[in-house]
Amino acid sequence: MTTARKFAFEVTAKLQSAGFTALWAGGCVRDDLLGILPKDFDVATNATPDQIRSLFGHKRTLAIGAAFGVITVLGPYKCSPIEVATFRRDGGYSDGRRPDSIEFTDAKEDALRRDFTINGMFFDPVQKKVIDYVGGQADLHAKRIRAIGDAEKRIDEDKLRMLRAARFAATYEFEIESETMKAIQNRAHEINAVSHERIGAEVLRMFAHRTFLSGFDFLIETGLWNSILPTEFQRFSQTWTQQRRALQRLRISSGNKNPTATVIAVLLRPALDDDPPMALNRLQGSWKLSNDLSTSIGWIVKSIPILATADQHRWSVVQRWLVHQDAEAALDVIDAVQPDNKGVPSCRSNLLLPENELNPQPFLNGQDLIDLGIRPGPEFKTVLEKVRDDQLDGKLKTRESALEWVARNR
Repeated sequence: MTTARKFAFEVTAKLQSAGFTALWAGGCVRDDLLGILPKDFDVATNATPDQIRSLFGHKRTLAIGAAFGVITVLGPYKCSPIEVATFRRDGGYSDGRRPDSIEFTDAKEDALRRDFTINGMFFDPVQKKVIDYVGGQADLHAKRIRAIGDAEKRIDEDKLRMLRAARFAATYEFEIESETMKAIQNRAHEINAVSHERIGAEVLRMFAHRTFLSGFDFLIETGLWNSILPTEFQRFSQTWTQQRRALQRLRISSGNKNPTATVIAVLLRPALDDDPPMALNRLQGSWKLSNDLSTSIGWIVKSIPILATADQHRWSVVQRWLVHQDAEAALDVIDAVQPDNKGVPSCRSNLLLPENELNPQPFLNGQDLIDLGIRPGPEFKTVLEKVRDDQLDGKLKTRESALEWVARNR
């Protein structure tokens, strides 16, 4: 039993011992039934927030979500905290994201206000019993994403559920039930009621998973794809069939440290090629990409012309791109978007070279130039780059020969 599971059991058992109903709820139950190790555990109970804090103590609890009936119970060292939520029914959702009010209730009512049947089940870890008021077990067995109750109402309550449905369907390789799909398609244009941060988080989780192709297919089928893209990207809609074929060819190599940037670069390359700074800026704003991820996407797209034709360039030109941390990601993109390229095989072969051959220590540095009487300034960079190029291309074999060349040509 993992530490997280043990702690979740202890929290649930303690609530039950105090006379309350307490059950594991939501995603941890779903994943457990699918044979997937839950990343975290949520507990639902008929205990009120005040009763939860009284039972576990104020020092071990946080009341950050108390307005929605949620108390965070702190676990042992290095164990994630557990959210303990009071069974509730929600009032209206005027902002299409959060309930305007809540009312404490029982387990069945709590299940009925959740998003999808596969997320609406409970599990009693003490009795080892699944409690299912919504048909979640049947839909798990059928590999189906189905909204609980009225699909249109569930989506009107929280527009983010549209993206979550697509992500769940892709991740678990399920289908989206017809009424749920229809409700999403009818409301896809309303997805921007959700914050950019939440949209971006769902899309990035989808593209980070091995089922990224299915994720893209669901985004297209639901109509969400064009709705979540910046306006400037939508004029490239005629390329989505072509880009999907590239995505279908994409294979993430073992050395690729940035699969999410790889998937985005494959899909959005036409727009990113058209006006890289503007396109990246708009994409970063729309999906709230981190600076690191945005920089990687831009670098990958910029590297394609060089690495795809690496066999036509001097080693000193190619080497500077190959030693970059995203080189493997760029090669994966090139193989997907230009499958007949001639440069990737040689690049992959060179990446297998020992470090001292792939990226040897430069013969000279700035201090060497100062010692030779060259004053710091623009000439420094030019001289050092020329020496480095000749070193990589084998024209200069030793540090001594590099010093002699500078002395002759200063």
